[in-house]
Amino acid sequence: MLVIGREVGEIIVIGDDIRIMVVETRDGVVRFGVDAPRDVPVHRSEVYKRIKQGKQSKT
Repeated sequence: MLVIGREVGEIIVIGDDIRIMVVETRDGVVRFGVDAPRDVPVHRSEVYKRIKQGKQSKT
């Protein structure tokens, strides 16, 4: 795991086309903005797990 410290407004780049910006920090909560191509799904981990469980129950 790579751990990176960033300030509000700073950006992390993944590959050539995914950018993650720190939008806000307040009361221990960090808000991110994610800019990725439409064909790249972006989900919070708990949502991703539910999606995966739903697909597994259909098979």
